[in-house]
Amino acid sequence: MTHILFTISTAFVLGLSGLTFNRTHLLSALLCLEGMMLSLFIALALWCSQNETMMFSSTPLLLLALSACEAGLGLSLLVATSRAHGTDYLQNLNLLQC
Repeated sequence: MTHILFTISTAFVLGLSGLTFNRTHLLSALLCLEGMMLSLFIALALWCSQNETMMFSSTPLLLLALSACEAGLGLSLLVATSRAHGTDYLQNLNLLQC
């Protein structure tokens, strides 16, 4: 395992552990998800550059576009829930209620 792969794996695991342990605020959960997506993007971009194939060259850009859509959707949900409930605590939100 190279040093770069270890660093990327550590960043992904730190984002995953932050997502599982610090689930009090919606914004912190979104930041952990963005960190995980960024580490996946870097790993996929490095993998495509090492393989030197043109077949997978657009895959990192597709992942980056999907993560931007995920961030936009997450922030719009954050604004909607903070306006409706007055807080972004995940424990106070009951999403099954209308």
